[in-house]
Amino acid sequence: MMDLLTTHYNYVASILLFGIGLYVVMGSPNLVKKIIGMNIFQVGIFLFFVTTGYVDGGAPPVVGHGEETFVSPLPHVLILTAIVVGVSLTAVALALVIRIYDGYGSLDEDVIKEVQVDD
Repeated sequence: MMDLLTTHYNYVASILLFGIGLYVVMGSPNLVKKIIGMNIFQVGIFLFFVTTGYVDGGAPPVVGHGEETFVSPLPHVLILTAIVVGVSLTAVALALVIRIYDGYGSLDEDVIKEVQVDD
């Protein structure tokens, strides 16, 4: 078991990041902490996809160097796109949080629900 964990540490790290991010999103009532948890979860997904494209002993996919084993560039390209989309979504989410704070005076979702019920 320990050998499996030490040889596949990248998968263990991505699973830990999934768990931490999911716990923060589900367990925290603060909206900013939920956004941070969403970003941690996202980093876990990025790590998982990048490690699936890695080939042990593989070379960069540049033709003409006499290499026979190449690393797949597709996960890396997809993750670069996902990073840009993730940063954009984080910016939109933070802008929405600012509007929510202006409207309700709190970032706690329980307080926001109470204010909505009272109105």
